[in-house]
Amino acid sequence: MNGYNYAFYMSDEHHHHHPILSGKNLILPIILNVGITVAQIIGGIISGSIALLSDAAHNFSDVLALIFSYIAAKLAGRDRTLKQTFGYKRAGIFAAFINAATLMIIATVLVQEAVERLMNPRPIAGDIVIYLAALGILFNGVSALLVKKDAASNINMRSAYLHLFTDMLTSVAVFIGGFAIKYLGWYWVDGALTIAISLFLIYSSWDIFYESLRIFMQFTPSQINIEDVAAEITLIQGVKNIHHVHAWKLDDNDMMFEAHLDLEEDFTISRFEIILEKVGTILQNHDIHHYNIQPEWFRDDEKSLINRLDH
Repeated sequence: MNGYNYAFYMSDEHHHHHPILSGKNLILPIILNVGITVAQIIGGIISGSIALLSDAAHNFSDVLALIFSYIAAKLAGRDRTLKQTFGYKRAGIFAAFINAATLMIIATVLVQEAVERLMNPRPIAGDIVIYLAALGILFNGVSALLVKKDAASNINMRSAYLHLFTDMLTSVAVFIGGFAIKYLGWYWVDGALTIAISLFLIYSSWDIFYESLRIFMQFTPSQINIEDVAAEITLIQGVKNIHHVHAWKLDDNDMMFEAHLDLEEDFTISRFEIILEKVGTILQNHDIHHYNIQPEWFRDDEKSLINRLDH
């Protein structure tokens, strides 16, 4: 191996501000969902409605999810330290993952219960179902509106919003089912609605579950094409090759990028800074504001875009 320059250059641009969430909009939804959960459990037992109990179970999962999201929002706003150099940015991703996974698990259990209820229909007090479902619509509707704005920019709040919005839809379905039970005597509707609601919960939770899992696994962000980015960077005068590339997301907003640049000659640091500035412009055009570039010259190592094996 002959001579080479070996240094790291890091950019941590701060002109791309993302909202810092305090989680205060979750406090009232937590209180409302505790109230509706207790009411629906009692009402489900008295009325004999599994759909009402399934709605109560979903509301209970809402309470846990909202508390989890509130804690995560608080942690994510903490400053970085020497022991937590990224802070707690991934707390929200963890909360989103748990919330989505919880919804799918609950939905699966409810499908099993609903199938059993379809095979063995039981009398149900329709009045109680109607009243408590209406209460669920009101409480969850108000709660969903409180967190809707924050949900647009934060996967943690989006998972909380999904819990509340789907539970409102659940209550709407149970409300309609209550009328079918009371006036038409269609007790089978209870089980059928539970299955439909559960399948919808699984469908609506999947995207958040999958995206949060991709972030945890540090997969390449779906909005980045590494080959395209690399092709643009190699067009910069003085750059011979880009290799050992890694791209991942720290949370649902911040994308990270690191790579080795093989240079055409033994540049001084000041000359490399000019190249680095051009690299930064390219990366920022791809919404990457955190990057770590290692310059190399005449170094004998693997030059493939992705190093298949870590040494």
